Amino acid sequence: MNPQKPQRPAPAVSVIMPAYGVAEYIGAALDSVLNQTFTDYEILVINDGAPDTEELEAVLEPYRDRIVYLKHENRGLSEARNTAIRVARGRYLALLDPDDLWEPEYLAAQVGMLESDPGIDAIYSNSLLFGDTINAGKTYMDICPSEGEVTFESLITERCQVAIFVTARKEAVIGAGMFDPAIRTSGDFDLWVRMVKHGARITYNRRVLARRRCRPDSLAANRVALHRDVLSVFNKAQGYNLTPRERQTLERERSKHQAMVSLYQGKQAFVEENFRVAVDYLKQANRFLKSRKIAVASTALGLAPRLLLRMYNLRNELLDARTQRTLSTTHR
Repeated sequence: MNPQKPQRPAPAVSVIMPAYGVAEYIGAALDSVLNQTFTDYEILVINDGAPDTEELEAVLEPYRDRIVYLKHENRGLSEARNTAIRVARGRYLALLDPDDLWEPEYLAAQVGMLESDPGIDAIYSNSLLFGDTINAGKTYMDICPSEGEVTFESLITERCQVAIFVTARKEAVIGAGMFDPAIRTSGDFDLWVRMVKHGARITYNRRVLARRRCRPDSLAANRVALHRDVLSVFNKAQGYNLTPRERQTLERERSKHQAMVSLYQGKQAFVEENFRVAVDYLKQANRFLKSRKIAVASTALGLAPRLLLRMYNLRNELLDARTQRTLSTTHR
């Protein structure tokens, strides 16, 4: 009778990497994990019904003995992460999108803070932006600051904006209900809101420990869908045990994001030459935003829509040219 193969001890960290349309990037992301100075981890790659599965699996082949490869039909980012969490053996979960990168000290720094302070349930780090963006070379916290304590109010008002470079205690994530598959583009934001309302403590590290790739085809690039998902998070939050102040803040933020949906719908209708629809959306947005610029644009759109469209297209051409010059300089 053959002796049973002993099971390896559980690692401290489970690295969660969902994969969908990222075959060209995931090798570099895996290398950034394998180059960590902290080595007590497992890597879980979840193929979420990727359209580039053949290419993805070819890229993963040299890594197969160093990763746990999971695969299911497309269910979305949140459910892909949940699939990995259900089989994760580590006491900490470290989220890494496969088009991003970690600096070698990332896990050592994140886990070190969690180990030194048992009261911290999750910690996110700063990151350097790179890729197809005029903000290349800036940090995430330059663009999306975090100020003060991470609370329900600071999250929904975006005073604290949690980067996706999060390492968290698995029990805290599971205790808050993991990721909600119904929320497509803001599933992580939804989880952080639920975690703090469940009593979890989230904090941050201003040290740049990762690199965040900006892609025009990313989920967050669709502004209407993004703000609608944020509204879904706020709608759920109405059922939480909120203080009067939290509820007042929530209602104000809901109105703001609804206005932003109308604003981006107006811009979309304008570009599609649905000028009357565009004016209606802009007016709806401005009932809350009260922007003189939007008011002037609405009036101009009603008087000379095609002239405004030509000016808008010319402005975008100039901005695109400037962005390309900036990117070419950055990549030299």
